[in-house]
This record gives sequence, structure tokens and C-alpha cells, in this order.
Amino acid sequence: MSLSIKSAGARRADIVAARKAETGIDEAMIDRLVRAFYARVREDGLLGPVFAARIRDWEPHLRQMGAFWSSVALMSGAYHGQPMQKHLPLPIDAAHFDRWLELFAQTARELCPPKAAECFIERAQKIAESLELGLAGAHGVLLAKGERFRRDRRDR
Repeated sequence: MSLSIKSAGARRADIVAARKAETGIDEAMIDRLVRAFYARVREDGLLGPVFAARIRDWEPHLRQMGAFWSSVALMSGAYHGQPMQKHLPLPIDAAHFDRWLELFAQTARELCPPKAAECFIERAQKIAESLELGLAGAHGVLLAKGERFRRDRRDR
């Protein structure tokens, strides 16, 4: 009996290939989605100012977000960052997450085949929920099921 032991890299490549086959998502689709989505974000009345206050050179951010979505959608392991830490100092709450999800879903549905769009949207919803819960907790707010994090208007 012969055992085939694959390297971690080979196992990761198999996972990525399977995800691509299952969803139709590839790196080019991720890049198109990220670039189109953040173009909308920059123009948005609610989200645009939050980003404009922090990002001057968009290209590094877009590359980082491409790596993030590659890791999320394809399980590529391309992203090495701490999203929660990046979001904690931001003046955002439930309204921002709702708008982010609205723009993201709209962009995904316009640019991606249905199965890929739903994959992206499902993951985006989980990410937004996790970030909102973490943000609330960092501000000393424990959310019950179905509750949303709302900042005091003075914090905006």
C-alpha cells in the first residue's frame, strides 16, 4: 500500500482549484469585483468620507482587498492581515455595514455569474456581522441576537 503525502502547498492548490470549479470565481473576477466595488464606495455619501479620511493611495488597498477576497472566496491563504484591528478605530456602525453590504451585493450581482455572486454576498454578510459584533464589543456593547450596533451620534 502506497501513501501519497501532499505538501501543504499542494493541498492548498487542490482546495483553490475545487473552489474555482464549484463557484466559477477566479483571481480576475475578484480583481474586477474589488475595483468596481471600491469605485462605488469612494463615490458613496456615507462610506466615501470614511475611506477618504484614511486612504490616499488606493492601489495598495485594492491589492490587499484582492488578497483578502481571494482568501475568503477561494481559501487561497493570500491575505495576511487583521481586519478587526483595522476596523476598530473607524467611526462606523450598523448603518455603514448595511450600506457596505448593499453596494457590495449590487456590484457582485452586476459583475459575477449568479453562483459566484451569491458566494461573495454570503461571505460578505458573515464578515460584516462579525466585524459589527467585534466593533460593538470593543465599545463595551454586548449585542443580543438581532440587535445592531449604533454609535452615539456624538461619535460620528
